[in-house]
Amino acid sequence: MTRIKRRRIERHKIGQWMAGALTFGALALAPVLTSCGTPAQPQPPSLKLPARVADLAAVRAGNQVSLNWTMPKRDTDKVGLKGPVAVSICRSEGAASTTKTCSLDGETSLAPGTKSAFTDQLPAALVAGPPRPLQYFVELKNRHGRSAGLSNAAAVLAGQSPAPVADFAAAPHKEGVELHWTGGGSTQSIRLYRTLLNAPAKKKDSGPLPESAHPAEQRLLIDSDSGAALDKTVSYGEAYEYRAQRVAHVELAGQTIELAGEITPPVRITVEDIFPPAVPSGLAAVATQTNGAAPASIDLSWLPATDRNLAGYVVYRREGDSDWQRISPAEPVAGPAFHDANVQPGYTYRYAVASISLTGHESKRSAEAEEIVPAQ
Repeated sequence: MTRIKRRRIERHKIGQWMAGALTFGALALAPVLTSCGTPAQPQPPSLKLPARVADLAAVRAGNQVSLNWTMPKRDTDKVGLKGPVAVSICRSEGAASTTKTCSLDGETSLAPGTKSAFTDQLPAALVAGPPRPLQYFVELKNRHGRSAGLSNAAAVLAGQSPAPVADFAAAPHKEGVELHWTGGGSTQSIRLYRTLLNAPAKKKDSGPLPESAHPAEQRLLIDSDSGAALDKTVSYGEAYEYRAQRVAHVELAGQTIELAGEITPPVRITVEDIFPPAVPSGLAAVATQTNGAAPASIDLSWLPATDRNLAGYVVYRREGDSDWQRISPAEPVAGPAFHDANVQPGYTYRYAVASISLTGHESKRSAEAEEIVPAQ
């Protein structure tokens, strides 16, 4: 092979090697050039708008409306809010839902993520006349006064509210707590608010009523404004606070909406077991026949009492017109029966029974039952 031909072959191989190397380098650099040299899609700048409130609630009582809501923790870009957020409260008659028809009612600033409240004292124009819709909104703004929009609507009724409950009082009752007020004699309802003020440890003599078997706060709606109610779900030894208000239910645009009057000042009462159980009834006495050496006796029975504070019974006996003598043990008789074995043949005995509470309050004696022990 000539020298010139060998040189041509060597130049051809070198050319092939360089072409392959350049191709490999281009492929290796392609991702780098693509990722570094191509700009990403441009993003709009954040307006830092607080997220809208979604849980606004409104309750009217008399001439006041109480608003409650939760402040958001983040803005509309899911970025955490820092520092107080400006809050505007507005109200609107009818079904308005825009700032153009929602009149400013108050302004404040609140921390993100907090449980928030606002009280609106209604003007005279909104507490007179027939019932009509009234809606509230809150709007959260950034430091430039911009917002993401109004919150959900919280609706109440404007117009004249029911009259306040007058002469509201609480008194102890044998079966619980009796509540009294001046009845309106109308179709309006009465709502009672009960708050448990203390919850002492249950004692053996505190009575059979359940101890702390109810929440600290309860609401009870009574359908009629009769002027009285009995709360039987209380516990002995506990203190309670009661309040009341009249409530009207108004049909408006196919919906039933509540219109409530002012809430009374609280009245307090401590439930104590100061009442005796009911007087036993149906007392009967039956003498047993003597049989040889078996002693005479008289068996007593009566209808059981159903009082919740019942501890048992006390049995009394007398002969003729003599004084009554207790013949049962110091501990109350548990059941509605008693066996008197301390009798003499040929004698006449009179019996009476009283019920007694766990705190020692004794009822009046029952009607008498008389029996003659047969002579031997």
